[in-house]
Amino acid sequence: MSVGYEGASIEEFIEDLRTMGVKALADVRLAARSRKKGFAKTRLTAMLAEAGIEYHHFPALGNPKDNREPFWTGRGLEAALDRCRETVRTESGFAALEQIKDLSARGGVAVFCFEADESRCHRQVVLEALQPGRTSVE
Repeated sequence: MSVGYEGASIEEFIEDLRTMGVKALADVRLAARSRKKGFAKTRLTAMLAEAGIEYHHFPALGNPKDNREPFWTGRGLEAALDRCRETVRTESGFAALEQIKDLSARGGVAVFCFEADESRCHRQVVLEALQPGRTSVE
């Protein structure tokens, strides 16, 4: 499952997570900060806990700042996706993916970043890597 908070208030976002049956949120932002109220790590963790949802941050799966523009503009997107795939294939990326798989075995995990549209976000690469038989360190 994949979610972004773009365009949502923290209250709307948490209600959507509850409706979807999310038990754990896997944050794949490089830095768990936000200018949007409620979405920085400390506050988000507390609000999710109040809703009975676990929060886990996986910075090893984050998209570097200098690789973000192609997701917004669409220009050079394949190269940006490939760079994300390289990140996922590192030892720390593999370890983070394994942790997300362990969480999902308990049910209801959503991979989380800012963009509402998954096709404009690096988390599509994370979801691709989570598919059975796809995760390995190269």
